Amino acid sequence: MKILVTGSSGLIGSEVVAYFDPRASEILGIDNNMRADFFGPTGDTTWNRRRLESTTKHFRSVDLDIRDREAILNLFQHRPFDLVVHCAAQPSHDLAKNRPFDDFDVNAGGTLNLLEATRRYHPDAVFVHMSTNKVYGDAPNELPLKELETRWEYADPAHFAGIDETMRIDRSKHSLFGASKLAADILVQEYGRYFGMKTVCLRGGCLTGPHHSGVELHGFLNYLVKVNVEGGLYRIFGYKGKQVRDNIHSFDVARAIEEIAGNPRPGEVYNIGGGRANSCSILEAFAQVEHITGKPMRYEYVDNNREGDHICYISNLSKLKSHYPNWHITKSLADIFQETVKTLAGR
Repeated sequence: MKILVTGSSGLIGSEVVAYFDPRASEILGIDNNMRADFFGPTGDTTWNRRRLESTTKHFRSVDLDIRDREAILNLFQHRPFDLVVHCAAQPSHDLAKNRPFDDFDVNAGGTLNLLEATRRYHPDAVFVHMSTNKVYGDAPNELPLKELETRWEYADPAHFAGIDETMRIDRSKHSLFGASKLAADILVQEYGRYFGMKTVCLRGGCLTGPHHSGVELHGFLNYLVKVNVEGGLYRIFGYKGKQVRDNIHSFDVARAIEEIAGNPRPGEVYNIGGGRANSCSILEAFAQVEHITGKPMRYEYVDNNREGDHICYISNLSKLKSHYPNWHITKSLADIFQETVKTLAGR
């Protein structure tokens, strides 16, 4: 199998490279380290590219911008791919408002370039797109909630398993990031439904793991652990620090992509996250990391929440599990904390 991975130095991209390296004959990664441009030196992913280059056998990376349409078309014309895993993105909910053209050109325009290149030159390839739960905007906040001691919780037992794919994607506040990712999400669906291509969207919850270059504007759990390990100051933005996220290790995302690649359903969408068992609030995450490191979490509270942010979001994994019964979560929340602390403390 020959694989193309965009954003190959990022969290999910690098995990996909490492996971498929023993399973593929060739893996080509596209990454121009734009994360460093978006987030500064702390967002630089050069270290991750070097890690992959030193530990893999079938991986090679190229410095290419997915916004460069001619370069993308030329690459696809001259290189065969069986699987395209599209992870490259402007990933920040907050940064998008300051760089709206960059955000849309990368997230929507770049995705269109890749889809059209795949359609023209490799129409039988499987195309897996890393979308986001932000395509739902703040519509999940309309679900009735109850306040517990350390978290917000769904008030209706019918929502216990979390948000499923029937949640509406319009008539809500998305942030500009959510809007650009929604445009990409629908494009991916349309290339599957209209052209019959093997395209699939994975609407990620909190994707995390030790190989994330977490920053305040993106990378919740990795960034939180890094602040604790380094003794920095964490800022809580609204909701009393009780906002809930479900956290999935990048390894389990790569496993899901393997299952999908083996039996793709054209134009399909799946919510993917850690589910109920891997959910935690900010306050609960503080307690977990403090227990591991023995260091108190230094933080300050900012009363204003992020625009369009979710109060309580847990991914309902029922659809993904029903279509791919061999897939399940293998990395618990405790595993994620332990691995992330160990990795960050060792850097």
